[in-house]
Amino acid sequence: MAAVKLQKGKGMLLKGGGAWVFDNEIGSYEGEYQNGDIVEVLDFDGYFLGYGYINEHSKIRVRILSRKKDAVIDDAFFEQRVRDAWEYRKRTCDTSSCRLIFSEADFLPGIVVDKYSDVLVVESETLGIDLHKQTIVDAVKKVLAEDGISIRGVYERSDAKVREKEGLERYKGFIGEPFDTKVEIVENGVHYMVDVEDGQKTGFFLDQKYNRAAVQRIAKGARVLDCFTHTGSFALNAAYAGAREVLAVDASDVAIAQARENAALNHLENIVSFECRDVFDLLPELERAGEKYDIVILDPPAFTKSRASIKNAVKGYREINIRGLKLVKNGGFLCTCSCSHFMDPELFAKTIREAANGAHKRLRQVEFRTQGSDHPILWSSDESYYLKFYIFQVLEEK
Repeated sequence: MAAVKLQKGKGMLLKGGGAWVFDNEIGSYEGEYQNGDIVEVLDFDGYFLGYGYINEHSKIRVRILSRKKDAVIDDAFFEQRVRDAWEYRKRTCDTSSCRLIFSEADFLPGIVVDKYSDVLVVESETLGIDLHKQTIVDAVKKVLAEDGISIRGVYERSDAKVREKEGLERYKGFIGEPFDTKVEIVENGVHYMVDVEDGQKTGFFLDQKYNRAAVQRIAKGARVLDCFTHTGSFALNAAYAGAREVLAVDASDVAIAQARENAALNHLENIVSFECRDVFDLLPELERAGEKYDIVILDPPAFTKSRASIKNAVKGYREINIRGLKLVKNGGFLCTCSCSHFMDPELFAKTIREAANGAHKRLRQVEFRTQGSDHPILWSSDESYYLKFYIFQVLEEK
């Protein structure tokens, strides 16, 4: 097996429990390999640090699969990783629809597998894991079958731009036989049609499952404004829990069309209304019209996907929260979140505090939440922690 040897004093992320070795940390290469092969990673003095797959096209040169010297990276290895991931989820979350494999957090860097009822959606982001993709899919189907769960189809959504950094083409299509890619799921009592072929990401945002359930607890009898509704998930949870009136807004006409279908699927179309509008344009209009809501929900897309644009992202989050806060009745609630990894918890909290000051509101924190337990946060893997979700009671100055 080929090996990479780190420069002296390098690899601090790896030595702290991380899974990445960057190109500028490597001092030398030993032996022959092809991109995607498994290599040994050694410290400058030859001390064994782990096994991982290598790709010279990527700045993340090696992604670690195992730190055990006696590990054998074969089909049985990948099956055990899958088995561990499934056992974890059976103990911690509702598995009817869930993220079954979450990349580095499940010690399988570069791959995501989502389960929507009896359908799997696979997202492969790296060359090294691409070579073992079919092995992992077969292992998932085998492990689920042992629990009596039959998978009727597998779809690949490896169409994210990040693949280009690995020298890979973006791709989507069936793995195995074709099937109907519109899948009905039930979450928190709410029914959705998930489009695994053309929906955003892998078709649905599973990570907000328990945050949506938290909104149900405060929604009975409420007048609700759901911003960036996408396919209507927060809006429908509020209506399902007894909200008297919900307005859901999104800039995508495709998303709004799907949201309307989901409302009809749950017989909630008389409670939830939808507008296809830019939220940043609509909120000032609602404020000028004197509209007030018992609950305002802000679930925007990531305003930044890099550290370089964080300043503009802060401005965006501050503005949207000021606008949202001004529309909340005294004693009502603001539900606000950020799904950007680069908007760290401290910066997000600071930005909300500034927004509250700008709107002349006082915030009483009800709860702080993160992504669902099927998207586990591995403390040695910072990139696995990305979703921050607050519920505040909003009070006038006293």
